[in-house]
Amino acid sequence: MRKLSLLFFFVCISWVCVAQPMRQMIQVSVVPDSETWLYPLGKDACFTITVTKDGILQKGVEVRYELSWDMMEPFKEETTVLKNGKITVNAGSLRTPGFLRCRAFVKVGEKIYEGRATAGYEPHSLKPTTKMPADFRDFWEKAKRENADIPMDARLRLLPERCTSKVDVYELSVQNFQYGSRMFGILCIPKGDKKYPALLRVPGAGVRPYEGHIAEAERGYITLDMGIHGVPVTMPASVYQNLRYGPLDNYWNFNWDNLETVYYKRVYMGCLRMVDYICSMSKFNGDLIVYGGSQGGLLSLVTAALDDRVMGCVVFYPALADVNGYLHGRAGGWPHYFKEKILKRKIMRMLLSGKKKRLLPTMMLSTLRGY
Repeated sequence: MRKLSLLFFFVCISWVCVAQPMRQMIQVSVVPDSETWLYPLGKDACFTITVTKDGILQKGVEVRYELSWDMMEPFKEETTVLKNGKITVNAGSLRTPGFLRCRAFVKVGEKIYEGRATAGYEPHSLKPTTKMPADFRDFWEKAKRENADIPMDARLRLLPERCTSKVDVYELSVQNFQYGSRMFGILCIPKGDKKYPALLRVPGAGVRPYEGHIAEAERGYITLDMGIHGVPVTMPASVYQNLRYGPLDNYWNFNWDNLETVYYKRVYMGCLRMVDYICSMSKFNGDLIVYGGSQGGLLSLVTAALDDRVMGCVVFYPALADVNGYLHGRAGGWPHYFKEKILKRKIMRMLLSGKKKRLLPTMMLSTLRGY
């Protein structure tokens, strides 16, 4: 347990160090009047909007703000001038569990700066909108059995230019899902004869190369930073750029109408195969944590749920959470599959209402694609 606690601590510290954003001179701050950002049902949420430059309140600045229920269409939009550098906006309240969001925008020169805050109304009372399919457990148990029948055929390629005096670094590939289909990652192994805990890092959305978590490995952890697209993760950056805007563009939408060939099924099985490899290592001591954010948050949850060998998972803003939410009047997770349907309904209502608005097909397609 002490090892697992230390493991969790170092994972969190490494995120904090890496994830610090660059501070801008212009800051748009939106802060709710609850220290916890949580509210009981029926209580109004008030947001204070301030604009600063180098920490100094900016008076006379024009601000546009909008209020919405979570990520739905705004129910109020207003432009005002901050006479004293700040303004407090009463966003009202909710009668059922959910979220109220305030976004504020300031234009300085040609650049728009944004601040946002979201008030939670008994969020722990929210219930999933998706009903558990009757064959859910059987489907995934079958997928795991089929994946286990595929030989792992692990291949390691030493990357001497990345090795240090304390760590050996490899590009690893393993076979999964079907014969010939491989997953790649960067494996960092501490030098020495001891056994070590392991960190499996699953990636956020995108197509990119990977460097590996060498610093954590030097602290005494086996680290495996995996890619999900079945291509080596040590190629020039231009290759991934071409893949991102070529054959892998919008990969998260591939084959959603087919349970067997949907893109993420192969990815999920790849995560489990990486767990297989870690557990096969002679230097592994049995303590394994999987972690990631956004798409990686999804993969972390899925891997931990499907494999009992994972002792814990660290997750932040997981993707694909409550994706049916938009069909029930609230936000769903990335990549917001049903948000376009809500927008299409809005456009149709506008057209049927007789409002004279010219909607060019190219504008509609552009709006739907970026919504």
